[in-house]
Amino acid sequence: MENGNLFQHIPAELPDELAETLLTSGTLKIERIVSQGHRSAPGCWYDQDLGEWVVLLKGEAGLRFAKDEHTMHLTPGMYVHIPAHEKHRVEWTSAEEATVWLAVFY
Repeated sequence: MENGNLFQHIPAELPDELAETLLTSGTLKIERIVSQGHRSAPGCWYDQDLGEWVVLLKGEAGLRFAKDEHTMHLTPGMYVHIPAHEKHRVEWTSAEEATVWLAVFY
């Protein structure tokens, strides 16, 4: 058995976004992602082979899909299902505090 706390062991400084794999089983992968002022590179869109279900646990973020003109403002507790090959990007994350995501890829 393995256990932990999603809000512990967050570095005081995050020069790069932190993605940690918590569990893998077959095509299932669960990650904790920690951002602080990070965003997708200009013009970069994620186009993933796997579906993703992601929940924002702490902080704030802006998530945009290529098919939409607006940016979703995510706050703690909000989740999004992103089907495989649904192009999306992170427009912004909180600069003042760590933004903690839990992402389930399947």
